Amino acid sequence: MKVKKISAPLRDEDVMQLKAGDNVLISGVIYTGRDAAHKKIFDLVQSGEPLPVDFAGQMIYYVGPSPAKPSEIIGSAGPTTSGRMDAYTPMLLELGLKVCIGKGSRSQAVRDALVKHKAVYLASTGGAAALLAKTVKRADLVAYSELGPEAVYRLEVEDFPATVVNDVYGKDLYEEGRKKYEITNLKEVD
Repeated sequence: MKVKKISAPLRDEDVMQLKAGDNVLISGVIYTGRDAAHKKIFDLVQSGEPLPVDFAGQMIYYVGPSPAKPSEIIGSAGPTTSGRMDAYTPMLLELGLKVCIGKGSRSQAVRDALVKHKAVYLASTGGAAALLAKTVKRADLVAYSELGPEAVYRLEVEDFPATVVNDVYGKDLYEEGRKKYEITNLKEVD
C-alpha cells in the first residue's frame, strides 16, 4: 500500500483523496489541543470572540506532551483518546478544520460531521509517544499556557505517521476491521 503525504492547509479536494485504511505521513504544521483547550475554544465561539487559531484547512492533534528534556524540542507526544473531544469536534469542523488526529473510535455525530464538512479522522499509534516526538521539529506555544502540556501548540512535523480511520465517504476503518474479524471467526466456528 502506498503511503500518502499530506500537509496543511488542506482543501476539500485533498481530503477527498484520503480513504479509510490509507497510511499517511504528515509534514508541516499540526496544532495541538485536548479537552480543556477545546472547552476554551468552544466558549470563545459561543461568545463570538476571536480564536487563537484560524482552523480553516488545518489539523489538530489530541496530545498533551510531556515536558521536554533540555536537548529535546518536545517530550513524549502520544495521542490521547479522541472521544473526549467529541462534544467539540463538530464545531471545529464547521470552522474548517480538515484533520483530527488521536486514538480510539469517534461518535456518530463526529463521523457525520466529518462527511458533512469534508474532513478526516486519523489515528496515530498509542504507546509510541517517544517515537512520535522525534517527528516534531519545532513546538511553539499558541494559547492557554495555564493549561501546561494541554495548551495549544503549533507543531512543525516531518513524516508524522497516521492512518485514516474515518473518511469523507462515511467509511470507518475500525468498523470494517471488526466486521472482517467477525466473519473470519464465524468461518472458523463452522
